[in-house]
Amino acid sequence: MSKILIRDIIDTDKKVITICSNTSWYIYNFRAGLIEALQKKYRVVLIAPKDDYSNRLKILGCEYHNIEIDNKGTNPINDMKLMYSFYRLYREIKPDMLLIYTIKPNIYGGMVSKLLNIPTLNVIAGLGTVFLNDNISSKLARGLYKTSLYKNRVLFENEDDCNEFLDKNLVKQEQVRLIPGSGINTELFQPKVGLVGDDSSMVFLLIARLIKDKGIVEYIEAIESIRLDYPEVKFKLLGSYYEGNPSAISKDEVNRWVEDGTVEYLGYTDAVLEEIQKADCIVLPSYREGLSRVLLEAASMSKPIITTDVTGCRDVVNDGENGYLVPLKDSGALATAMEKMIALSKIERIEMGRKGRVKVINEFDEKIVIKHYLNIISSEL
Repeated sequence: MSKILIRDIIDTDKKVITICSNTSWYIYNFRAGLIEALQKKYRVVLIAPKDDYSNRLKILGCEYHNIEIDNKGTNPINDMKLMYSFYRLYREIKPDMLLIYTIKPNIYGGMVSKLLNIPTLNVIAGLGTVFLNDNISSKLARGLYKTSLYKNRVLFENEDDCNEFLDKNLVKQEQVRLIPGSGINTELFQPKVGLVGDDSSMVFLLIARLIKDKGIVEYIEAIESIRLDYPEVKFKLLGSYYEGNPSAISKDEVNRWVEDGTVEYLGYTDAVLEEIQKADCIVLPSYREGLSRVLLEAASMSKPIITTDVTGCRDVVNDGENGYLVPLKDSGALATAMEKMIALSKIERIEMGRKGRVKVINEFDEKIVIKHYLNIISSEL
């Protein structure tokens, strides 16, 4: 008896949407809801490097293809190999449309899509160091972006990033569409427990990769300036190390902060929801975001927020209503905002968090975002 392969029982009448990213983790954590919605009408195929989340992608019911991507490297030979890998996979899968996320897939996968004349949606979910810096590598990356995005439909998660691309002439106005982030499952991320602290004690939590661009140094400086005045208040840090990143925070630095009693380091966990539940206020003094996922999750769970008045962060906060906005790289202003949060009564913090959840439901619910995607995809196919 011959072996039955998955591709033998695939519904070949459905058009094929192929989603590409630089990690399986990204697709599973940020795009699972979109995939579920797309599968009702399309065959969904996923391309991403193999990691701990790759098997979970298969559980979603998708065909999965591994691709090797050196996300941190700048070796042109490796990048040419990556282009060939995309070429080979696209020829094998024969997608009717590509939906591409993250920098290298957008650049090199986008270039190959032009060679094969495949309709493509490039999604810019944040600009990162490519636009924070102005060195030779960043200038080269911007040039490659312009080539890969030429004539493609380009989706942005915030207006500031869109304007940045338009101002630098990387895209044309007729190419772009705005979508409200990746969307949040507000039924999953909902308040399940009350605030931890009373009127005098509370828990601040910063959740981010351990790089300086997330404002971690400013968070530590702010804590150091106020913690002796508030011995009952706890300050926590959750996130993974990101070795190789130009602005990486070292393990020695974190260990020193912990030993000094400045912050409690929680390490890294998949159970982010549980950690948000245990906090009273989420802090993210980031230098720039696409549209901060952790702030959306926190607001959806009715947690008040303190964040920077920058792209991708300010979108989630109405200053003074569901949190506080502070200037970029200003640890003094951050400390003042944290003291203002401490000074609020528990009832006032609860009300602030409630307003945040209302904002997320009305503006950033996953259902709203998925509707945008489905409308754009149907209009392009």
